[in-house]
Amino acid sequence: MSLFRRHGDTCVARFAGDEVAVLRQVSTEVIGLLTDGFDRADPVVERLFPDAYRDDREQADEFRKYTEGDLKTSKIDQAGAILAALPSSGGAVVRLDPEGAEAWLRALNDARLALGIRLGVEDDTDLLEELDEAVMRDPTSARVRQLTMYQYLGVLQESLLEAIVG
Repeated sequence: MSLFRRHGDTCVARFAGDEVAVLRQVSTEVIGLLTDGFDRADPVVERLFPDAYRDDREQADEFRKYTEGDLKTSKIDQAGAILAALPSSGGAVVRLDPEGAEAWLRALNDARLALGIRLGVEDDTDLLEELDEAVMRDPTSARVRQLTMYQYLGVLQESLLEAIVG
């Protein structure tokens, strides 16, 4: 499993081909969700774009009117930064300057949030227990793959954050 390391002011990681495929897949899915499939009623979209004023629908709608377009563009660009840094197939060494590292960190967070919502992961979810139960039910299931992907994104996100703060 690849982890980021800090070299000077650059964050570096070497990714195997299967890791590249996973990162490209989740980034592409986030971009698709924010472009073709953008639906305010989708729980994932709701989580990625929470209301600024939870107790005042009118103010929340007004705030969203002025900020949502830029926020959506920013999220698409951040997911695009992952796609731009990784080849369409095979492994890769990724070197991120501070700006690139921030974009990747935000994109990984968005991908992990989206996947967590789809999986029903809560703050108090014991991920290893969830994964063990899913494996016991069917080790080849989509849920096992998705929980593993969720866990991988978390480890990668944590390693990048540690590399950023040095």
